[in-house]
Amino acid sequence: MAGGLTHLNEKGEAHIVDIGDKAVTRRRAVAQARLVAKVETIAAIMGGSLKKGDALAVARIAGIMAAKKTSELIPLCHPLALTKVVINIDVEDMDAIRIEAIAETTGQTGVEMEALVAASTAALTLYDMAKAIDKAMVITNLMLVEKSGGKSGDFTRL
Repeated sequence: MAGGLTHLNEKGEAHIVDIGDKAVTRRRAVAQARLVAKVETIAAIMGGSLKKGDALAVARIAGIMAAKKTSELIPLCHPLALTKVVINIDVEDMDAIRIEAIAETTGQTGVEMEALVAASTAALTLYDMAKAIDKAMVITNLMLVEKSGGKSGDFTRL
C-alpha cells in the first residue's frame, strides 16, 4: 500500500478497499454542519414561512436520500445497507442552525461518509430553500462528531 493510504495499491493506483475479511459489527456515525444566516432567515426557516415550503422537512428528506447515495457521490466508498438515518435540525444561536446527521448500519465498513454527506446535503438544502431571502448564508463546521464500531474503535470529538 502506497504511503499507508488504504485507497491506493502497491503501485499508488486508486482502488476500492477489500473489506471481505473484516468483521461485521454495528457501526454508527454522527456528523454535523452549521448554517449561519440572518436572524430573520433562521426564523423563516424554523417557522416554516419560506415561499418554497417546509424547509425542515425537505432538508431531512434530502439528508436521508444523500446518505443512501453516498457511494454514488464519493469515489471508492462501498455501498452500504443503512439501518438508520436521522437528521436533526435545531437553532444553535439566533443566527445559526445546527444540522446533525446520524447514520447506522451493521456491516464491514463504517458510516462516517454517509453521516457527513447527509449533514452537508441537508445544510445545502436549507440554503437552497432560503437563498431568495438571504444569499449571504454560510455553511460551516462540517465535521464528524462521533463514530463507533469497527476495527479502529470509537471516536468522539471533544
